[in-house]
Parts: sequence; C-alpha cells; structure tokens
Amino acid sequence: NRVKHYSTTEMTAEEIHQLGLNEVARIRAEMDEVIAKTGFDGTFGEFTHFLRTDPQFYAKTPLELIKEASYLAKQIDAKLPSLFKHLPRTPYGVVPVPDSIAPKYTTGRYISPPSDHHSGSYWVNTYALDKRPLYVLPALTLHEGVPGHHLQISLNSELDNLPSYRQHAYISAFGEGWGLYSEWLGIEAGIYTDHYSDFGRLTYEMWRAARLVVDTGMHVKGWSRAQAMDFMKDNTALSLHNVKTEIDRYISWPGQALSYKIGEITIRNLRKRAEAELGLDFDVREFHYQILKNGSVPLSVLEGQIEAYIEQTLVAVKEKEAPKSSK
Repeated sequence: NRVKHYSTTEMTAEEIHQLGLNEVARIRAEMDEVIAKTGFDGTFGEFTHFLRTDPQFYAKTPLELIKEASYLAKQIDAKLPSLFKHLPRTPYGVVPVPDSIAPKYTTGRYISPPSDHHSGSYWVNTYALDKRPLYVLPALTLHEGVPGHHLQISLNSELDNLPSYRQHAYISAFGEGWGLYSEWLGIEAGIYTDHYSDFGRLTYEMWRAARLVVDTGMHVKGWSRAQAMDFMKDNTALSLHNVKTEIDRYISWPGQALSYKIGEITIRNLRKRAEAELGLDFDVREFHYQILKNGSVPLSVLEGQIEAYIEQTLVAVKEKEAPKSSK
C-alpha cells in the first residue's frame, strides 16, 4: 500500500529493491571515477573517512554555513532564466533549522510560505557543524531551494488554472523526483565547480538510491536496523550522524523514501525521450514548462502529458516545414 502510494506506480517492493541495487552499483562506479580525478590514493572507505574528518570540508560557525548556502542560492538564481520560461513570483530566504528541533532534524528542508505576503524558507541545519559537509551543500541547495522545491511548489501555488486544492497538493513521487532531478540539473547549470562538490552530488544521489534498498529491506525483506545502517555507511559519504537519523526516519515513515529516485528516473527518462524524438527542436525551457505546468501529478499522468507534448511538437514542426500551396 505504501509503495503504491509513494511511487504512484505499479512497481513491486522486490522490483524497487533491485532497482536500488542496480543504481547503487552504477553510482558507485561514477564515484570511483571522481575519486580518481581528485588524485586521492586510497580505498573508497579511506576517501569517505577523509571527507568525514578533514576540517577543510566543514564550516567553523553556523553563520559561515548559512552564508555559503546563501551564496550558492544566488549563483543558482542567476542560471534559472536559461532553463525556465516561467519563474515564481514568491521569493525565498535561507535560514537555520530552529534550535529546538535541529539535533534530530534532517540536513535541510524547504518550508512553504505560511500564508500570502510571506516568503518561502530554505532551512539549513547548523547543529553539529562537523556533520554538515560543505561538499554536499550545492546539491542540497539545488534540491531544497531552486530549481527544486521552492520553484516547483511556488509555481504550483501560482497556477490559476488549477482548483485551489490542487494548487497546494503535493504528490511525493513528483515533488521529490523533481528535487532530485534538480540536483542533476546542477551539472548543466555549472554549479558543481570542483571534484568534491561533484562527489557530494553523487553521494546525495547514492543516498536516494540506497533508500530504495534499505526501505524495502527493512519493511519487506526482514533487514535489521543495524543492517540498514551498515549498508548506508558503506555505500555513501553521509556522516554517521546523518546515517542514524535517516534510517530512523525510514523505520517510522515506510515508503516515503522511495519517491525520490523513482520520480527522478521517470523525469530523466522523459527528457531523454523528448531529446531523442525532437532532436534540434528540443527546447529545455519548454520541456521544464511542460513538466511543471499542471502542478503535482502522479507519474503515469506526467508520462501522458509529456507524450502529448512530444506529439504536438512534432505535428507543429511538420506543419511549419510543409511547403505552402500557391493559389
């Protein structure tokens, strides 16, 4: 029931578990390539230990972390017009997670405006700074801020063609899939400027792929909490603090963690299809408009929307290229 609810697909838990294992293997190979590019001479485990412990990768004060996140956010803002036809009217700010909840809270999160005439908020967790590596901050900012959750959720709420209940609806496979796709879009936007931030992107992608394995592992295949934690620890560069809080999240929220990778894979496959069928007539700004123009929808509905967009574009191109009959 939770698999179907959070994936909006007919995939079985076993199929999702295997998809996760396949993605983990693919991403691990890409991680090894990036490690080689850094010039690090050691094992994967030694490299992740280096990332988890070297002071160069960590902010010294909460303000330093917030400033770095804010700087990244403004860099990304400048890239948006080249990727999107429509941008939201609602602005957003970068603020720390409240102290009262920070110790057991996730690394970052987007908070929608509480009401009209307010901005959205990109929350950054400044608790335990030695567990908040800077090399994952570009991917986190792309996901929680723009073009991730703030852009998608704000545009959704501003779609006047939707009934009010759909303006504020959130389908996890669509929204979280878009957030993870936004992290990948950072490559195209030139946000990952060094090998370490690119490795940070991959470790976040690995985090979402590993979720497919550990969520189904614990809730369907009988995995223990320790077994799930070991899998996350051995395959990602997440801090051990984050591994613990994440595994406990999956225990208490079955299925939600499946949304991200399944949604992202669907969006990326739709883009590949559009690029292949439209060729030189593919426009990334138009593609993103087509993805977002009807708000948050199940993945099967999204696939139908993009199929219709491709067909309509091909018809329009043929009509444009057809010779005009002379009178």
